[in-house]
Amino acid sequence: YLVAMLAIAALWLVCLVAFDTRDEHNVGQGVMEYRRIVNASLVAFAILIIIAFFLRSEMSRVMFFTLMPAGVLLLLFSRWLWRQWLRRRQKHHKYVHRTIILGERDKVAHIARTIARTPGTGYDLIGALTDVGSVSQKLGGIPVLGAYGQAPEVIDRLQIDTVIVAGADDLDPRSMRALGWQLADRDVQLVVAPALTDVAGPRVHARPLAGLPLIHVAFPRLEGARRVGKRTFDIIGSSLLILMLSPVFIGVAIAVLTTSRGPLLYQQERIGRRGKPFGMLMFRSMIPDADDRLASLLDAQGTSEQPLFKVTNDPRITPVGRVLRKYSLDELPQLFNVLLGQMSLVGPRPQRPAEVALYDDEAHRRLRVKPGMSGLWQVNGRSALSWEDALRFDLYYIENWSFTQDIIILFRTVKAVVAPNETAH
Repeated sequence: YLVAMLAIAALWLVCLVAFDTRDEHNVGQGVMEYRRIVNASLVAFAILIIIAFFLRSEMSRVMFFTLMPAGVLLLLFSRWLWRQWLRRRQKHHKYVHRTIILGERDKVAHIARTIARTPGTGYDLIGALTDVGSVSQKLGGIPVLGAYGQAPEVIDRLQIDTVIVAGADDLDPRSMRALGWQLADRDVQLVVAPALTDVAGPRVHARPLAGLPLIHVAFPRLEGARRVGKRTFDIIGSSLLILMLSPVFIGVAIAVLTTSRGPLLYQQERIGRRGKPFGMLMFRSMIPDADDRLASLLDAQGTSEQPLFKVTNDPRITPVGRVLRKYSLDELPQLFNVLLGQMSLVGPRPQRPAEVALYDDEAHRRLRVKPGMSGLWQVNGRSALSWEDALRFDLYYIENWSFTQDIIILFRTVKAVVAPNETAH
């Protein structure tokens, strides 16, 4: 098998190269890198099966059903480790692109704020070039370095290697072409940022037409086979987790019942997909009359008018409840909600009817999918996020749903539960 293993390794490496799994535009961020690794591995396995069939080779089934899947998991894990290494270096401004943003003020500020609040982009924002204005001003937290015509001078002086063009009415096609030539002569990357926001890479398809770089945006539909696949994953996943975590269920139940008075489980009405209410299960982590005191606590801290009812330093939580909430153990009974089809393992967190009543048209898009036990904003700040940021993460998840993204969120959820930070309460 030594020769066979070497041949398989060579074929696997060729497929990884063919699928651009080491493309500098995908390595280190997003799910595209992981998706390409999985796709390349599946193609390699398919080629091996075809070769074995035509050569009538008696290859070991252990190799196909054990070693190869383990190899994929190890490959993904190694890429994840390298990504963490890269993130640590980027915090110290290493292995980053020294970048300036060129465009209208509002667009520059929006792009700068979006990049600044997203860790691991690889862009070190040095400043901006706009139409007019004082160089002492700041847009989105970055300084204004000058006007459009000063781009070559600024690039040379500050050793810029990437220019993000945000777009402006003053930048006509002729000016953009001249700018492109200037950047090409200096080996500087040109990145064009369209007005679209919160769109994942797999949805964007470039199509040159008559010399125009048109961008097509696909709209994902969680229907048909995709919905059946997600539901099947929820059933299998929740069933296995209930069996595996049964000792934890017993331990939490004993802790809740022996430390405070009241029932073991707490059922709260939440709003699910398409506005349908259901009873969400939780281990009780508060005193019995907690719901009656919620309104007064929200009024006292001035957050009763936004649809994210979070009480800071909540006095209703029991001592054991604080531990349960920190490690999300109070939410384990929601696995039964997932098994019953009321929730999903991953999705926007369900909210109370009073919170949903405060929704605007944009927020109502949260109700297009099943609510989840974990979601994108749970692994990006938990209780520390504002309602605007939480809504932005939820809408991004809905508009860019993929099975790969669900898997990544679940892995990040495990990390957030095992090692919670100060935002967990």
